[in-house]
Amino acid sequence: MPFLTVEHITKFFPGVRALDDVSVQFEKGSVHALMGENGAGKSTLGKIIGGIYTPDQGTISIDGREVRPTDPLTAQKLGVAIVHQELVFCPNLSIAENLQLGTMPANRGFVERRQLRERAQSLMSEIGVDIDVNTLIAELTTGQEQMVQIAAAVGINANIIIFDEPTSSLSVNETKHLFDLIGRLKARGTTMIYVSHRMEEIFQIADTVTVLRDGRHVATEAIAETNRERLIRQMVGRDVLIQRPKHLDLKPGEEVLRVENLSSMGQFENVSFSVCRNEIVGMAGLVGAGRTAVAKAVFGLDKRETGNVYIKGKRLILGNVNRSMRERVGYLPEDRKKEGLVLMMNISDNVSLPHLGTFSRFGFVDERRELAEVEKLTKRLRVKAPSLESVTAGLSGGNQQKVAIAKWLARTCDLLIVDEPTRGVDVGAKAEIYQLLDEVACQGVAILMISSELPELLSLSRRIIAMREGFVTGELPYEQFSQESVLNLMA
Repeated sequence: MPFLTVEHITKFFPGVRALDDVSVQFEKGSVHALMGENGAGKSTLGKIIGGIYTPDQGTISIDGREVRPTDPLTAQKLGVAIVHQELVFCPNLSIAENLQLGTMPANRGFVERRQLRERAQSLMSEIGVDIDVNTLIAELTTGQEQMVQIAAAVGINANIIIFDEPTSSLSVNETKHLFDLIGRLKARGTTMIYVSHRMEEIFQIADTVTVLRDGRHVATEAIAETNRERLIRQMVGRDVLIQRPKHLDLKPGEEVLRVENLSSMGQFENVSFSVCRNEIVGMAGLVGAGRTAVAKAVFGLDKRETGNVYIKGKRLILGNVNRSMRERVGYLPEDRKKEGLVLMMNISDNVSLPHLGTFSRFGFVDERRELAEVEKLTKRLRVKAPSLESVTAGLSGGNQQKVAIAKWLARTCDLLIVDEPTRGVDVGAKAEIYQLLDEVACQGVAILMISSELPELLSLSRRIIAMREGFVTGELPYEQFSQESVLNLMA
């Protein structure tokens, strides 16, 4: 008998049917993967089970009893926890305080700080992570914050845990810790629903996989009875081919970016490299190696940086984003929610925000021209939304990422820095983004790409620069690429 059952679940949002009569059974003590394109309804189904959304139709049963998780606290009392794709903490509070919000140990109205720290330390030890629990959430890397969220879910001793893209921000080592933890939870009898776009993870840890497409149930199969190609066809309704990038057949053009001895206290030191037109240069490294810090410094977001940055031979004023943008530098950040988008603005305004001057004449925005450009880019990236006036916060994570990419494609850049460009993006959209970056490189743009996915770096880059603990440890040309050679430089 299945431990968790959802039957005939239907959910509407303004202008869109997110789920249409979906029924799935989840076995006790198993890892059940949910797969599908961005906007297929995976996260929506997880949020309905986790009490964040209420279904318009359908029922949920746990251990044979019908339940109604009308809010996250009710779901938690029913033994359901959720690890969100988008991080949901109070950044001005410590790890210990965030882990026990609502359940803080108290004595006569005062928080028992020692007990608070000890409980939090126990939760972090449970998932095999050693971080000072007095650290503020705002001071953590995205990967560390994700691990804290996993600790919070495990800490309530849930019978059902929903993982929504849990490894999208994790390093190789942190991912291994997570998979070890999932193995221990499975042995305890915990039922896990695992939402991910990473095929290799699904075949590594899942027992069963359910595919959704356009809000409808397509198939539920044992993982042993399917394969990668079959899953992709079920997800997107077509074969997806990732071709060899065309920019590799072009000769690199003029040097667009040159970085000399760039340093920032406590983050990276004496970093030097270059990027030319017609090439994508990958930057590899474990979480905390300094890759994102270097990208931010080049774009002008680090006021403490020293060294030299040249754009087309012209020395750039450090720590000045406006000057970088005037020199036609674009930057897609790792965290789209905090840094890449204004979530309460609509799609159209987000895409055109950094370059309203391009669409303006005599101080007035030409709305017709702006809308035409935004519509062209969102169609090219296959952004799924009711309209361009839709609030960006209401989109799936993958569609938000596409909007963040469209924002910089609307501007003519000489240098485009992309940090984790396919984070939270499905396999079909990933192939489209790869093709798009390749086209942009072929048009003469220099691209610096940071990615935690080695296959992504190996398949798209002309050169790979590796970093470790704030230092550049080496550079590999395309002819010398292999997972082993890159990992050796990284670790």
